[in-house]
Amino acid sequence: MCRSIKTLRPPTTPDVTQEDIRAAALQYVRKVSGFRAPAAHNREVFDQAVEAITAATSDLLAGLHVRGRTSS
Repeated sequence: MCRSIKTLRPPTTPDVTQEDIRAAALQYVRKVSGFRAPAAHNREVFDQAVEAITAATSDLLAGLHVRGRTSS
């Protein structure tokens, strides 16, 4: 079963964990690659993509300024 990528930006999701970010990255890579689980010869590049997207998403969320919300 394929779950949707949820919005991780506050205030929609106030307490986002690294697990939430990684799950969204994994879902994105699965969708784009067309593989739910890659073959052994594609595992390394698949995992690298998940890690890169996890990092980019963390950076994005950390840098967003949401109007009407004070920094914690």
